[in-house]
Amino acid sequence: MQKALQQMTLHYGPVKSASSPFPFHHTHYYQDEMGDHLFKYYCSFENLIDPMNIVDIKLTSNEIEKMLSNGDKRNVNLDPGYIEVPKLVLATTKNYGHRIYLGKGIYGDVQLVWRQGSFQANPWTYPDYLEPENLRFFINERNNYFQQLQKGVH
Repeated sequence: MQKALQQMTLHYGPVKSASSPFPFHHTHYYQDEMGDHLFKYYCSFENLIDPMNIVDIKLTSNEIEKMLSNGDKRNVNLDPGYIEVPKLVLATTKNYGHRIYLGKGIYGDVQLVWRQGSFQANPWTYPDYLEPENLRFFINERNNYFQQLQKGVH
């Protein structure tokens, strides 16, 4: 995780905030590749991005995953995304009916939508996004972003 984070900060600047690592037990999807007892955490970067750059950011994160791999098995899985006032979007290489093609083999996936003063799930939202601590992290990041917009920081 530390090597991946170092690489991400080289490309995207310093980390602004991070959640605590938590056990990732919601799926066995990564088990064959990465083993048991996986941990996950979320972080945000000080530098804001233009959402149209998310495709290249995802391609860069894929390269970082490959660089840190053991042969064809990844040691880390990086899922870049961004928060806007009305939503949280992930970039992914996997196409499903609810995902929008963004270009270069990358799709946009709206995981959370802001409604009635909080983030709300979609039917496809990953369960770990809805854990109370993680939801608080995303709400806090959304509020920080909203404050930056009000101050004219883009």
